[in-house]
Amino acid sequence: QVQLVESGGGLVQPGGSLRLSCAASGIIFNIYTMAWYRQAPGKQRELVASITSGGTTNYADSVKGRFTISRDNAKNTVHLQMNSLNPEDTAVYYCNAFHMRWGHDYWGQGTQVTVSS
Repeated sequence: QVQLVESGGGLVQPGGSLRLSCAASGIIFNIYTMAWYRQAPGKQRELVASITSGGTTNYADSVKGRFTISRDNAKNTVHLQMNSLNPEDTAVYYCNAFHMRWGHDYWGQGTQVTVSS
């Protein structure tokens, strides 16, 4: 059974930081591309950042220079360090595990991030 469990969300003031974590189980973690998506109220889910099995990263333009994705293959965990947060970053953040060749696409339950004064 595949599980992706996010943690680290919460309420933060503008300019603050949060670190999201996603613990994966039930998959061969180190061969999956891991990613963070987010969905704000009334908006479509969007890709925030991704990291391939080889460590190549990709970021949405809106978070470049502020967010950093990383993975710890020994702990089957992916992190999203979010700095200089602004109200537009408010959303539910979802962890995703993707393997193109096998057609696997797994999602966590999401964690709420609210940026407000």
